[in-house]
Amino acid sequence: MSLTRQGLLAGLFATAALIALPAHAEVKVAAPAAAGFSAEGLKGIDQAMHSLVDQGRLAGVTTLVARHGKVVHFDAYGVRDVNSKAPVQRDTIFRIASMTKPVTGVAMMVLFEEGKWKLDDPVAKFIPEFADLKVKGPDGSLVAQSHPMTMRELMSHTAGFAVSAGYASDVTDRNQPLQAMIDKLAKLPLASQPGTDWAYGPSVNIQGYIVEKLSGQTLDVFFQTRIFDRLNMPDTGFSVPASKLARVSAIHTYDAQKKLIAPPNPVDASVKPVMLSGSGGLLSTTQDYWRFSQMLLNGGELDGARILKPETVKLMRQNVLKDGVLVDLYGPSMQGVGFGMDFAVILDPAKAQTPQGKDSYYWGGAFGTWFWIDPTNDLVFVGMIQNLNGSIPGRDTPDVRGLSTQLVYKALTDPKK
Repeated sequence: MSLTRQGLLAGLFATAALIALPAHAEVKVAAPAAAGFSAEGLKGIDQAMHSLVDQGRLAGVTTLVARHGKVVHFDAYGVRDVNSKAPVQRDTIFRIASMTKPVTGVAMMVLFEEGKWKLDDPVAKFIPEFADLKVKGPDGSLVAQSHPMTMRELMSHTAGFAVSAGYASDVTDRNQPLQAMIDKLAKLPLASQPGTDWAYGPSVNIQGYIVEKLSGQTLDVFFQTRIFDRLNMPDTGFSVPASKLARVSAIHTYDAQKKLIAPPNPVDASVKPVMLSGSGGLLSTTQDYWRFSQMLLNGGELDGARILKPETVKLMRQNVLKDGVLVDLYGPSMQGVGFGMDFAVILDPAKAQTPQGKDSYYWGGAFGTWFWIDPTNDLVFVGMIQNLNGSIPGRDTPDVRGLSTQLVYKALTDPKK
């Protein structure tokens, strides 16, 4: 299929392409004890999350815990819209924002396995427009790159691009194709020398552009045919068919009195954006994203569908940051945490102050969705809420991420099972 450069970048509110496939079977919840969990402990997750809803701090929330490939906890509570009072359900569709990034990472690694690119290839091999990018020094002067930015650096937010806030909003205009983003970035200097700084910017949208270029398919088609169809993820994509619109959660925020409100969503979820954002454009359900995560925990395979080789998945979750380069999302720098191929990685749980197992890898979305994959304990967690600025500390949204990690591992009373 020839590449058409329509349908590319989605910004923060980008919606996702949900193709009308047959719904997957309702997930069966296994007995917690067989997987080493206390049933009472897992009820503690419900109690904590339900309490946040009952207090008016969250509109609705879903949580899922799986171990050894079996779901042992799956709860949905509250409403998906405080105006309509429509309930959150297990099949509610959420904008997963930056949880799109690991999907793009998997797409990139599919092409990696096909020999289309190597970790130390210069990015300019695939995007010639980036060949002569200069680096802006502290004094404003422009200097040459110390070495050409590599694909390894692009996959780990260390290619030298600025954080997203460092660019004008039209750099990632959801109404323009990805090529327009590339053309704009090609005229701007890098913010740092490649490999020297971790900066959360346009890197994964650039990866989406490369997926299109190397595969000859638009990003939605590649995702659908190479990942979503094969993993039976019928509710994940860049837009939502009319038959599913009633299942989409509203995006909530807080008024001056800290009361939850749901202003009108400025983006129609039924319309596929021109810019298909590999950085933040997808919508999905809790169950779909669990299937994606479980595939990774299984070493690249789920229910007979192999997406990646085990060694490729292992490569994705290995830290590739140079010594002294630290992950710094909202400040201060995150101790004990590294970064692989579109995932953060727990290198030292004690330093990271988390009960998650060593080598756990994870990420979250701007509207508060979150997940982690723990290969040490053979465990997956997926949580969904839908708040504006829902991932930013101090913006009124409760710390459901920190709370859930504490409660999940407290409930894992017999990890040897």
